[in-house]
Amino acid sequence: MSYKILTVDDSRMVRMIVAKTFQAYGCEIHEASNGADAIIAAATLFPDLIFLDITMADMNGLVVLEQMRALDHLKNTPIVMLTAESGSHFIERADKLKVAGYISKPFKGEQLIALAGKILNLEPVIAP
Repeated sequence: MSYKILTVDDSRMVRMIVAKTFQAYGCEIHEASNGADAIIAAATLFPDLIFLDITMADMNGLVVLEQMRALDHLKNTPIVMLTAESGSHFIERADKLKVAGYISKPFKGEQLIALAGKILNLEPVIAP
């Protein structure tokens, strides 16, 4: 099964790391570089998993998370927060909105796979 993953981060490098990491698993990767585009993408793509940055220039990731959770078809979509923030107020607010987990920046691809593997049934794509 090919999973749809949406990566939301204003850093092109972070989006590239996520895309490269899941390439071996045949996932369909979609990207958004800001909160407004993320909400539109999530609402139209119906992703299986979302990686969402907290600190973005246009809109705080927690605001994006709240708006996504307000949409019926995104209420239960697994969302993993990517963050350099460590404040308890961020974590408490995100927990109330039922995030699937956190990954601290900087991170490695293996961390993404380990957490995503608990949410999705990831299988490496075997080349013919």
